[in-house]
Amino acid sequence: MSVWSTAVGATLPLLGTEGALVSVSISVEPPRLEALLDALAHLDFPINPQIYHDAGPATHPATVVEFPAYEKRLPEIRGMLETCGFPAKSVGAKAMLDSIRGGHTAAAVV
Repeated sequence: MSVWSTAVGATLPLLGTEGALVSVSISVEPPRLEALLDALAHLDFPINPQIYHDAGPATHPATVVEFPAYEKRLPEIRGMLETCGFPAKSVGAKAMLDSIRGGHTAAAVV
């Protein structure tokens, strides 16, 4: 038996004044983790990242950094990362409720 209601549609967004709350996921090579965290520290809003080491396949190890943000902030996040030398394809986002229900997984590129 699931604790999640099946009476309501698949995914209802958690909405705020800045849009839906999403889970942002950024994949980075382990040696670049510190540079990524420094880049995120320059954003105009606080983040509380969760860091998952060895998240990629053994042939291409990766570290994944995840944190919640509002949809309206995604261009700011992407812009800051590109300014700091991270590829846009390393950033993904998915609905927060989907993230909570599904656990740690790669998010769709936004």
